Amino acid sequence: MALGSNTKFYETPNHPFQGERIAEEGDLLGRYGLANKEELWRAQSELRDYRREARRLLGEAQGDVDAAGEAGSDFMGRLQRIGVLDDEEGLDDVLSLDVTDILERRLQTVAYRQGLANTVEQARQFIVHGHVTVDGARVNTPSYTVEVAEEDRVAFDDTSPLADELHPERAEEH
Repeated sequence: MALGSNTKFYETPNHPFQGERIAEEGDLLGRYGLANKEELWRAQSELRDYRREARRLLGEAQGDVDAAGEAGSDFMGRLQRIGVLDDEEGLDDVLSLDVTDILERRLQTVAYRQGLANTVEQARQFIVHGHVTVDGARVNTPSYTVEVAEEDRVAFDDTSPLADELHPERAEEH
C-alpha cells in the first residue's frame, strides 16, 4: 500500500468501550498533557513499530540476540540516540518498552521536566506559541522527539518575553 496524504500514522483500539483502557488513557493524557487520544495512539503505534522491528530482527537471527543486535545496529542506534534505550540495553529490551518511554522523549515532557514550565499543559502552550528552541532553532511541535544530545539545548527563545527570568509565567525554582 502506497502512503497517501490520507494515511493515518496510528491505529485506534479494536474495542472502543473498555473502561480500564479508557481510564488508563485518561491518566496518560493528564500526566503528559496530551491534547487528545490521537497523540497517545501515535505514541503507541510508534512503540508497536519498534517492537515489530525488534521481533523481525530476532526472528531473522533465529533467537541469537548478538547476531540480531549486529544486524539491527542502525535500529538500535536510533533508539539510543532518541533516548528510548540506554547504551547497555539490547534488542530484547525493546520488547519490554512501555508507551511512557516514548512519551518521555516528547519536547513537551522534556521542557516540563527541565523546569521551563510549571505544568505539562503550560509547556505545551509555550512550545506552540513559539517560545521554546531546540539547539537554537524554534520548534513549535509539542510531539517533537528530543534526542539525548539535544536535551540540554532545550531553552527559551532569546526574543521571547519568557527568556526574562523575572517573567511572571516562568516556573518557580524548586
